[in-house]
Amino acid sequence: MDLNNKKIAVIGAGIEGISTLRYLAKKGAKINLLDKKNKSEIDPIIIEEIHKLKVSFTFGSSYLDSLQDCEIIFRSPGTRPDLVELIEAKEKGTQISSQTKYFFDHCPAIIVGVTGTKGKGTTTTLIQEILKEANKKTFIGGNIGKPPLDFIDEVTKDSVVVLELSSFQLMDLEKSPRIAVILGTTSEHLDWHKNVNEYIGAKKNILKYQTKEDFVVISRDSPLAREIGDSSHAQRYYISTSKAVDRGAYLENDKIISITDSRIPIANVRDVQLRGRHNLQNILAAVVVANLFEVEQSLISKTIVTFKGLPHRLEFVKEINGVKYFDDSASTNVETAIAAINSFENTKILILGGASKNSDFTSLGLEITKKNIKSVILIGAESNKIQESIERGGKFSGEIVTGLKNMGEIVKKTQQISSAGDIVLLTPACASFDIFKNYQDRGDKFKQAVNLLN
Repeated sequence: MDLNNKKIAVIGAGIEGISTLRYLAKKGAKINLLDKKNKSEIDPIIIEEIHKLKVSFTFGSSYLDSLQDCEIIFRSPGTRPDLVELIEAKEKGTQISSQTKYFFDHCPAIIVGVTGTKGKGTTTTLIQEILKEANKKTFIGGNIGKPPLDFIDEVTKDSVVVLELSSFQLMDLEKSPRIAVILGTTSEHLDWHKNVNEYIGAKKNILKYQTKEDFVVISRDSPLAREIGDSSHAQRYYISTSKAVDRGAYLENDKIISITDSRIPIANVRDVQLRGRHNLQNILAAVVVANLFEVEQSLISKTIVTFKGLPHRLEFVKEINGVKYFDDSASTNVETAIAAINSFENTKILILGGASKNSDFTSLGLEITKKNIKSVILIGAESNKIQESIERGGKFSGEIVTGLKNMGEIVKKTQQISSAGDIVLLTPACASFDIFKNYQDRGDKFKQAVNLLN
């Protein structure tokens, strides 16, 4: 597509929006950046870059008024594609796109797309690590790594691109990756999606346009993942931590087994550094994808046993006086929080709460009453809902702490109430935006506070 002198609107001044600006400016487009925030609310560094790129901008409540003058509109993942203004613009002939859609249309390489409710980032990264070990030129992007337009001009037909894809990015996708991975999936982001059916429909777009020449890797242990994956016309491979599969990868007596043409032991679970049974699903998915690229089994084994995981995902921070601190700030939903809790047998002190995603905390409350939990520290807007779920779940013998104002106070409190052998676990089960910039900021402030303890 020739973008030179095209009148293009970019909606959203976040990381992906600014990446899109840079790319379009390089291609000679006439760009207008739109964001519903007022200019005073935009990061000054972003404002400075906008001026350097000589981009027009419209901020504030009337930010969508100028859409009719555009030939192409790029929406950010947080902008719903069914906004009235976007629908009207499309009816008048304006092309509606996004960075993800554009990348799929113009990427010359094989794309591996990874989605699901939990484990996307870990699986995406592990796939890339294995392929790099096999000397393949790889790129990683989407919700993790760089926005894909940052590297699209470097991609060749011999490259492999691994993308972590959220429901926001998939919602209006009109092409599917050559290899799709459907990890464990539950309803999420119901603060943004209209209902569960819309969320599932968005996830299905990752394989909606696949053919019998393509591949899909499906979590057999997740009913929703099976429902999504089994709608694909692609060749199906399954992963399971609970039962054998005919084609894919599974666990057998604590061994990771790969099965395509034959059954091949890959590694022993005790040699893997990633914590938690949920992470074994991620490993199994990466093993299957590596097999589809015909990577040597020895390289697969080497990578999965040396891979330590990603920041803010059950990341070990420090041990102080026999108490171990773990940062799981990337846990923004109930399912990932439960998985984190179940990753440790030790007595635990939990830090939970944050901004609303319209989650149902019933199962989390039940889990807390059943497990070896000494104390729960609640923060953020969802504190009351989580406390109510714990109280409904049954008799909780531990302490519930509320009213702490910042991460420094929270971490000091954990030191006061913990004993040698305890685990302090930040696994919020909520979004971070009520107190922190994002989950990375939340996790970084937790680690900073822990490292100040003595």
